[in-house]
Amino acid sequence: MRSSNPVFSRRGFSRDNGYAGFNAAPQAGGPAVGATQGNPYAQGATNPYATNPYAQQDTQYGAPQAPARTDVMTLDDVVTRTAMTLGTVVVGATLAWALLPTTPTSYGLAVGAALVAFVLAIVQSFKRKASPALILSYAAFEGVFLGVISEMFNERWSGAPFQAVLGTMAVAAGTLFAYKQRWIRVTARYARIGMAIAIGFILVMAVNLLLVVFGGVEDGGLRSMGPLGAVVGIIAILLGAFFLTLDFKQIEDGVAYGAPREESWLAAFGLTMSLVWIYLEMLRLVAIFSGDD
Repeated sequence: MRSSNPVFSRRGFSRDNGYAGFNAAPQAGGPAVGATQGNPYAQGATNPYATNPYAQQDTQYGAPQAPARTDVMTLDDVVTRTAMTLGTVVVGATLAWALLPTTPTSYGLAVGAALVAFVLAIVQSFKRKASPALILSYAAFEGVFLGVISEMFNERWSGAPFQAVLGTMAVAAGTLFAYKQRWIRVTARYARIGMAIAIGFILVMAVNLLLVVFGGVEDGGLRSMGPLGAVVGIIAILLGAFFLTLDFKQIEDGVAYGAPREESWLAAFGLTMSLVWIYLEMLRLVAIFSGDD
């Protein structure tokens, strides 16, 4: 399935180079109709494991039985890798908060760390396979950036980072609950519309940033600390929740179709980027609602 993120498009669990699960969802007791077509993980004629010459013979029916695969992705794998990736972000943020004072030099280091994290994420997005070293390095540099930014916000708006963490957890938990209850159904149309909105949002924010840098607008423009900035922040958080639903679908399909275990690192990578997106927007939103005091 192929999932998308605010900035990156990463390799996922695909079927016919599309978004797995849109045409036919897996059913209990076996893959859905059409799931074997182009799916490298599905059982059937296209599955290399289905024609194993060393398969044991079923003594009752005389049909060959392929040995159970032990290298497939499980939900536990995703949870473990995600915990490792997010844990690296937290460690990096904690060290940056504790060791780097809020000075212009620290801000420069934070920007540099963010750029390195961006480059590492881009490299991983173009790799054919997941690289745990790249993903954990991305998480470490992202953590440094978040630590400095969080400390800066905390000095002006005391407690803002803690509230942003709670808000991020609430958004993630609420999105997961809605997804599990099937109140949100990730379909091809849902993904296309959501991605169109997301791309438009990112382009508008990029233009706004250029206008702010070159003096075209004042007070941050659409990213101001006033009511307009709050509305934009809420939209950004909703987009972050949208990205999480794509990540949940990616994980669900990967487990259902027997994706290789290494793909769990990609799932962790995607979840981390989505949660970082939500946290940063939540941090700004908390600051806006806290006022200037």
